[in-house]
Amino acid sequence: MTWGGTSLKQRRSARRAKLLEVGLELLGTQGSAAVTVRSVCRHAKLTDRYFYESFADRDALLLAVYDQVAEEARAALGAAVANTEGTREAVATAAVEAFLAVLTDDPRKGRVLLLEPVTDATLSSRGAELMPVFADLIRSELDEEAAGLGARMTATALIGALTNLFIRWLDGSLPATHEQLVDYCVKLLLTATSLVDDHTT
Repeated sequence: MTWGGTSLKQRRSARRAKLLEVGLELLGTQGSAAVTVRSVCRHAKLTDRYFYESFADRDALLLAVYDQVAEEARAALGAAVANTEGTREAVATAAVEAFLAVLTDDPRKGRVLLLEPVTDATLSSRGAELMPVFADLIRSELDEEAAGLGARMTATALIGALTNLFIRWLDGSLPATHEQLVDYCVKLLLTATSLVDDHTT
């Protein structure tokens, strides 16, 4: 049914987008505790009927917001790696810069992706599920075959190290400038390649 020039499907999509927008704002500025069905509906100026039209519950909205930011970060990393030519250092620098851009151009996204999972069990579980996706991106750069056990272990270790670096930087406990952080992360990525043994199976 069309009403006001828009179809029912379009109106539902618009309402879902609005709920996601509010979810990002609340989660990214006040934290997961501020995200409730009531608060989201109030800020979105929608009734709970429309909330449940798109999401089964509050956790479903949290995960949708998290997944949206995580996909943006993954896409940014993938594009940086695919579109950068030159030395391994150039590729590593582009990847780190692209990831940090997602975290800092909109600080809400940095909080959603890295800070809130530290205290919210639902987001922590989702982060653990998505970690292999990011590890695969790094592994493909460490080992062209992307199959060696050495590359797998190194990529997994790097994800843990980089994640903690970014978390401490975002929460202010790591007093490094943007340039210092990028430089260190690039050196870490480059040094890690020496740990990869392509013949390990």
